[in-house]
Amino acid sequence: MPETSGAEGVDQYVPLPSGIRICFRDYGDKADPAMLLVAGLGEDLTFWTDSFVGSLVTRSFRVVVIDNRDAGQSTFVAAPPPGLWRQLAGRPRGDAYALADMGQDGIGVLDHLGISRVHLVGRSMGGMIAQTIAATAPERVLSLTSVYSTTGARKVGQPALSTVLLLAAPPARSRTAAVRAHLRLTRHIAGVGYPIDDAAEAAIAARGWDRSAGDPAAGTARHIQAIRHSGDRTAQMNRVTAPTLVINGDRDLLISPSGGAATVRAIRSAQHVVIPGMGHHLPEALVGPITAYISQHANRVGEGGNHVRIS
Repeated sequence: MPETSGAEGVDQYVPLPSGIRICFRDYGDKADPAMLLVAGLGEDLTFWTDSFVGSLVTRSFRVVVIDNRDAGQSTFVAAPPPGLWRQLAGRPRGDAYALADMGQDGIGVLDHLGISRVHLVGRSMGGMIAQTIAATAPERVLSLTSVYSTTGARKVGQPALSTVLLLAAPPARSRTAAVRAHLRLTRHIAGVGYPIDDAAEAAIAARGWDRSAGDPAAGTARHIQAIRHSGDRTAQMNRVTAPTLVINGDRDLLISPSGGAATVRAIRSAQHVVIPGMGHHLPEALVGPITAYISQHANRVGEGGNHVRIS
């Protein structure tokens, strides 16, 4: 039987020198190449569904998933969240953290696990964090996959006005309200080709609410602030040397598809997959195709190639 990582699929914790405690789960055979999955804005690690993680494990990867700070069971920082005006205006508080700090959280988990190099996969804000790790710690990164993310440049990757209005609604203060808000937003941003499974999405939102170690609304506000505080990262992304795959849909109302195109322009030799009808959501119907793209990309790197060829 393959050796697994002990408490597979169980919340584990690592305290970091910064004072942040990061929660993670570790799946698969320790002997397999490691892959770190970084979730998006306000998402806990369970937003990477069992089927998505399981598909990658079946494809012979050791998969590590983390709760970013201010999400799930990781530390919720004590600093007050920015108000709505600061979020919209891009005026972070003086005590704001940046995407680079969140990247260091991920590296801290890898250090704890003794993983020297990793395949990085990030979605949305998690894609921004993964890009930042690849740019600032290239020696730790075997490959990078950025899923419906962007560069931070103000002229690309911006949400539709209709999405901004949804995000500006008063935050949910109960489990029931959180589920309703998640369904409302996800239906709006999921794209035209892949209708959401209401029951599955409700379960994901409820589980995320139940796992939260702090105020989810405050955590999401501080995530938005971290993105704004990090600014335009295009020049930083020019330094990414890891083979890079960029995946996005053509119907994304949260991060415009122009963000994916800008990411491809910013990272040398990046490959681009645009999925028709897909929005800002990873539906069950696309778990197989997307994990196949990711594993093909990572395996190509493992064989010594520079990048994956997308047909």
